[in-house]
Amino acid sequence: MFAVLKTGGKQYKVQAGDVLRVEKLDAVAGDKIQFNEILMVGTTIGMPFVKGAAVQAEVIDQIKGEKTIHYVKRRRKHSSQRTKGHRQHLTLVRVTEVLEKGGDKTGVKAAIGTVAARRAAHEAPGAAKAEKPVKAAAAPEAAEKPKRAAKAAAAQE
Repeated sequence: MFAVLKTGGKQYKVQAGDVLRVEKLDAVAGDKIQFNEILMVGTTIGMPFVKGAAVQAEVIDQIKGEKTIHYVKRRRKHSSQRTKGHRQHLTLVRVTEVLEKGGDKTGVKAAIGTVAARRAAHEAPGAAKAEKPVKAAAAPEAAEKPKRAAKAAAAQE
């Protein structure tokens, strides 16, 4: 059985035994992770995700992708050139199991790829956030009265 999963802003069609290079995940080699954002399993299509479906995988390694070169050259007089290189951080994972139901197994770490999900995972559960003190706003009528009085005094003169 195959599944279509979403991680790192991309979609992957996978089945058991596949090896994927996905955007960097917060895991080390040997960790078992679970992808819960499943768009399709077999013939079941989710809206947007299939409820209860999951793909379990094992992290093989943290790697870097191929180097990409970005070269800019401006033509004619006073031209400039710039070369930049970049290597994307990737996680190599091997899909172990595609689950149509029962994706809520305990003991398996959920794959966290987005910044918002990472922040939510690192915050202490039940901890209240400190609220910023709110300054008391002056009443708008009180602020306008001295101005009106000054204008009236100036008009009388």
